[in-house]
Amino acid sequence: MATTTLAAPSLTDRLAASRRASLVLATATADLKNRALDAISRAVAGAAADILPANELDLANGRENGLSPALQDRLALSEARLTALASAVLEIVALVDPVGESVRGRVLPNGIRIDQVRVPFGVVGVIYEARPNVTVDIAALALKSGNAVVLRGGSAAENTNRVLVGLIQDALASVGLPRECVQTIDEFGRDGARELMQARGLVDVLIPRGSASLINTVVAESTVPVIETGAGVVHVFLDESADEAWSVDIVENAKVQRPSVCNALETLLVHRRAAARLLPPVLSRLREAGVTVHADDEARALFADSVPATDEDWQTEYMSLDIAVKVVADVDEAMEHIRTFSTHHTESIITNDLGNAERFLNEVDSAAVMVNASTRFTDGGEFGFGAEVGISTQKLHARGPMGLPELTSTKWLVRGSGQIR
Repeated sequence: MATTTLAAPSLTDRLAASRRASLVLATATADLKNRALDAISRAVAGAAADILPANELDLANGRENGLSPALQDRLALSEARLTALASAVLEIVALVDPVGESVRGRVLPNGIRIDQVRVPFGVVGVIYEARPNVTVDIAALALKSGNAVVLRGGSAAENTNRVLVGLIQDALASVGLPRECVQTIDEFGRDGARELMQARGLVDVLIPRGSASLINTVVAESTVPVIETGAGVVHVFLDESADEAWSVDIVENAKVQRPSVCNALETLLVHRRAAARLLPPVLSRLREAGVTVHADDEARALFADSVPATDEDWQTEYMSLDIAVKVVADVDEAMEHIRTFSTHHTESIITNDLGNAERFLNEVDSAAVMVNASTRFTDGGEFGFGAEVGISTQKLHARGPMGLPELTSTKWLVRGSGQIR
């Protein structure tokens, strides 16, 4: 007698299961979602013995395949990073559930009550590269905001993500939620990513996180609405009145603290009348930290331990210990340079001139604009959102660090008592 082999679920089957799971999540109580998050936190914190060997396998494959040092840093997990991930999930537990929150409302003259309330998107797709922490962060944020999530984490982190998603699904099942609330489609490869981008009707919104080429591909090819999280060609401008100690510390922190992330400093602009005072101490501190300085002619005249900058440097997201440095005439030239080369992520001015500070805040068109602070603060955790979905550099639907409210839409509730128009 012949045996029957059941076919593996297709990607469409997987997405349909996510849609069904999203209906359960949409009406789940905050208490149930928080219990699921608590279970996920405990699972991540207690499974280093399963997660780290899978991560080391991914790292070994990455080194063999020439994965860049910046992406290796993003890919790498450790016991400390797992502890931090578990803690970030617990921070989301402590946040207010946005679902059902009233945005605005009123009673019309005819007695009808209208209320605009937050509701989940439904099914959120996420395409990202070599960042297993995103697997946990986004799964947790999606669950708290009532969304099912479909993850395409890329081949570089496939082994790590498989273990993490398995842990998350077990945690969901332990509190009675569908395992399909969180799914990975890594096994479908690049064809799966393309199918995800075309799954309009099954997926409500798609969020890409990664390189500029990845993001541009998703924006260009997707029929699913996209929230664009952009690359970070991030600028700091040292104004004429900038405090030297602040300049040295802020520039070092923005560039060196973690150079592989999107809010790290890439281009330093310096007011011409402050260049001789500020560039030597600022760039000396960077060189001591191992940073290669790509400087224009004016900056090189003041700091010889540098290499000539090219036109390409002004538009490069290094994600490494490299920085581009340019001397500008004033705040107007600084803002013009930013308008030309910025990816509209984060820019900061170091100044004691209130007028220039306000002009910079008001005229620079980026998701986060700062005065006298490191660009490394553009982060959902630092802003108090818990983990983040990403940093949106577009203007619709969200902009800047995306937390729980940015994973919701709204709908209108209308309550009448027999009124007709």
